[in-house]
Amino acid sequence: MPRLVSQCPSCGGPLQALRLGCPHCDLALEGQFDLGVLSRLTPAEQEFLLEFVKSSGSLKEMARRFQVSYPTVRNRLDELIAQLASLQAESEKRNGH
Repeated sequence: MPRLVSQCPSCGGPLQALRLGCPHCDLALEGQFDLGVLSRLTPAEQEFLLEFVKSSGSLKEMARRFQVSYPTVRNRLDELIAQLASLQAESEKRNGH
């Protein structure tokens, strides 16, 4: 199954889901659904976050898994934290929180 696209290919803005459907019973919901902060991460950021959780947050283990130095992993984590904060702030601003 293709990966969900979260940014507009034309302007780069965040996309919203307008219709959700159940493949089992064909129920459909229509409206404007926020895709959420985690789905707006790039595939590489999502992979890094998944591996981080699977390694119980061990940066040493992450360095081993990605075959890079500990400082490289630390920098990637810091960048991911900043990206999540930015996406969350955008989401809260859009939703009026």
